[in-house]
Amino acid sequence: MNVIVVGSGIAGLTAALHAHEAGHRVRIVTKGALGDGSTGFAQGGVAGVYGPRDSAARHAADTVNAGAGLSDPAAVDVLVHDGSTRIADLITRGVAFDRSPDGELMLGREAAHSHARIVHAGGDATGAAISRALVAAVGRTTIEVVEQAFLVDLLVRGGRVHGIRMLIDGQISDAEADAVILATGGAGHLYSHTTNPIGTTGDGIAAALRAGAAVADMEFVQFHPTILASEPAFLVSEAVRGEGATLIDDDGRRFVFDSHPDGELAPRDVVARAIARQAARQDSPVRLDATMLGGDRLAARFPTIDRVTRERGFDWSREPIPVTPAAHYLMGGIATDLDGRTSLAGLIAVGETARTGVHGANRLASNSLLEGAVFGARAAEALDSPWLPDEFASPKDVLIDTDSYRDASGFTRAALQHLMWEHAGLLRTEEGLAHTLGVVSAWRAAASAPVTVAEHEDANLLLLASAVASAALARSVSVGAHYIETSELERV
Repeated sequence: MNVIVVGSGIAGLTAALHAHEAGHRVRIVTKGALGDGSTGFAQGGVAGVYGPRDSAARHAADTVNAGAGLSDPAAVDVLVHDGSTRIADLITRGVAFDRSPDGELMLGREAAHSHARIVHAGGDATGAAISRALVAAVGRTTIEVVEQAFLVDLLVRGGRVHGIRMLIDGQISDAEADAVILATGGAGHLYSHTTNPIGTTGDGIAAALRAGAAVADMEFVQFHPTILASEPAFLVSEAVRGEGATLIDDDGRRFVFDSHPDGELAPRDVVARAIARQAARQDSPVRLDATMLGGDRLAARFPTIDRVTRERGFDWSREPIPVTPAAHYLMGGIATDLDGRTSLAGLIAVGETARTGVHGANRLASNSLLEGAVFGARAAEALDSPWLPDEFASPKDVLIDTDSYRDASGFTRAALQHLMWEHAGLLRTEEGLAHTLGVVSAWRAAASAPVTVAEHEDANLLLLASAVASAALARSVSVGAHYIETSELERV
């Protein structure tokens, strides 16, 4: 079978390698260089290695609890039971996870996990280690790699995906395939503050939407609680809090306990909202206090964070550092079954591009790299199976009166990102979401046909902004990462 994999993070590279090993002819198409994307920036680890008092059942329970009860139990079951096998695969492919002096894998704990079950590499450089190993593994195969190729659209004939349309060096190029696996990541650049690298503009999800594929859960956008309050955005891993660091206000008080009994180890959506509210009250960033861990331990356990914070003038071994939330991960995406199949025959989606149902309304820390490895492998295995996709219900657009927005002007990507941050971010209101949808609709109506990569990215971001705002308006009840403020008191 002729297979095109679009994207080269952990999900795409895993799918490509497994498909190649199964005898398929594989071509990887990637927007930048091979291995670019979010995977290489992941400081956190991979959940799923179980100690003597832990189990897959406990990991599943933590995943469902973090997901506010909206995770698909069948998808979670696949994730936790396949996890150890896929971690073993990564080790075989050359990922050197951190080990104790006696050679055992070192297991860490992060927020909302009931046990230490997370493996890391290089302390806080897990994603980079995984990316390097998988890129090297691809290099040892005959897999064709096409770099600097932008996904414009899917080629669809007779209700089936038959390939992709690309933009390479300013020229349109079509590539036929028996199956297309989309692994293009999320859409963090919908927002003015994000941990995502440049180029994370939702291209795969947008192309699937234009082709008629079902999407789901687009309202669930996760905001990482602790980004160093210094430009450019730099993530301070949740594992730092897992090691004992605390969040404090201007008076040195651990304020997150006001929102949740687990304090700093509460689910990410709770911690992020608590930080945003406290920062608004005191009109300054809250601070992450890791001084109790000591300089030697911080440097050894978190070498990347230690280096960057010091380069930016902070000595986090001696004083708390300022942190703020930022858009981090999209729980929604292209709706898939347990093997990555979508509502369009011939189209498979994996990783952050897909909505597998694992994450529900809020992703459990260190489940994203695991999801990419588990479902990337399953997608490759499904290539030879009959195409019998489930019925997926894509949410309908919310209709609002956009007459007052017909004269809206001034679109820039920065303006869109600011609009989404203010009204479709951590704290939302129905009025703000309706305003966002109206402005975005006017901008889309006035837009010219895209030609350049940047123009295509803008069109994709506008389409996904509409999808996020529509889905958020349709879900009137707060749950997980989707939080609707209902009174002025809540906004204080």
